[in-house]
Amino acid sequence: MGRTIRIAVFSLSVLVLLYVSFGYVFGQSTNDKPYHSLTVYGEVLDHIQQDYVDQPDLHLVTVGALHGLLEALDPESSYLSPREFAAWKKESADRGKGSIGVEISRQGYIFVVSDLPNSPALKANLHEGDILEAISGFTTQDMSIQQAQLLLDGPPGSTVKVSLVRRSSLKPVDVEITRAIVPRPGLLTTRLQDKIGYLRIASFDSGAARQIREQVKQFERQGLRRLIVDLRGCASGESSEAIQTAQLFLSSGTIATLRGQTIETKTFSADPSKVVWKGPMSVLMSGSTAGASEIFAAAIAQNHRGDAIGQNTRGIASEQKLIPLQDGSALFLTVGVYYTPDGKAILNNGVAPTVQVPPPNSGQALLDAQDVAPDPTPGQLPTPKDPVLQKAIAILTANSGSSATAAAAPATGF
Repeated sequence: MGRTIRIAVFSLSVLVLLYVSFGYVFGQSTNDKPYHSLTVYGEVLDHIQQDYVDQPDLHLVTVGALHGLLEALDPESSYLSPREFAAWKKESADRGKGSIGVEISRQGYIFVVSDLPNSPALKANLHEGDILEAISGFTTQDMSIQQAQLLLDGPPGSTVKVSLVRRSSLKPVDVEITRAIVPRPGLLTTRLQDKIGYLRIASFDSGAARQIREQVKQFERQGLRRLIVDLRGCASGESSEAIQTAQLFLSSGTIATLRGQTIETKTFSADPSKVVWKGPMSVLMSGSTAGASEIFAAAIAQNHRGDAIGQNTRGIASEQKLIPLQDGSALFLTVGVYYTPDGKAILNNGVAPTVQVPPPNSGQALLDAQDVAPDPTPGQLPTPKDPVLQKAIAILTANSGSSATAAAAPATGF
């Protein structure tokens, strides 16, 4: 091992051990577990110095350790090195950047949660549950979401190559996707039989609650008496918009609670003065239902306002804080988790349906978590044979004894 690296490792070990020693003396009345962990970290560094087969790159070892530390917490927390953080800031400031129009998360590898309507990802036949094994030649194993997004985004018209593992096959296939500026999706609506209105929400972007309010009032003016809200594929948006949307339907009860060590606990409640729809309703959800939409689904289901029909949601609803560090690196750290009305954390657990519609056999699924029924194509209405939609219609029409066959009318919008 080179003299410079030996000195650096030794110096870092001494600093860690001094911190542990003094921290233990002055902090015995507090939680001692962090000091024990730092002692172990010092031991590991010492063994790297003495026993590793070759001279390690101390910088790479440190960055790798920090990546692993954050990624072990939850899928949304991550560490960005100074170079990665600088690139992220540059890309974030470029409002005209292109993308492939996909929402992603992490479970060992980066995988697709949902894709946006009319997006390059959809045209390339990417679907919920597909694993992006590599992006631009870089493996996504243990890659942060922010790193993956940096690689997927780029100038409109440029291309990005992904190594894709589909649910139906274990063999990766290379797919080249042309980036584009993807418009944010609007609402998709139609009228079904038995005075049922159908509303599909693709994202809870800013202004979504206002648009949903106007559409629901329009349904009522048209004489519709029942409502189906389809949240499948809805994996982006703002939690505040989902909470405001829940208030359009709930006259009483808790919508969600946000908790964290360093943030003030907030409980979001129904407001009877904001209710615009009092008729029967159901929500449709699946593994591509994530983030803000999970808050809405849990509020409707657990306040017994309507059934949540389909499969378990993804389990992402949480709040992250960007924490820049002195050396130019940064943390994306989960500081708050949303809890359902019955007190269960949504992060990593998701929201369970009140009426489960078992997914059809999907063949050779790579991960059980992705073994779910395919959702309707983003930007299109579900087919009359959609089993989740059929179940919702059957439940809503059960009291009237009507047939459970949908007769979809042409879509309408804003």
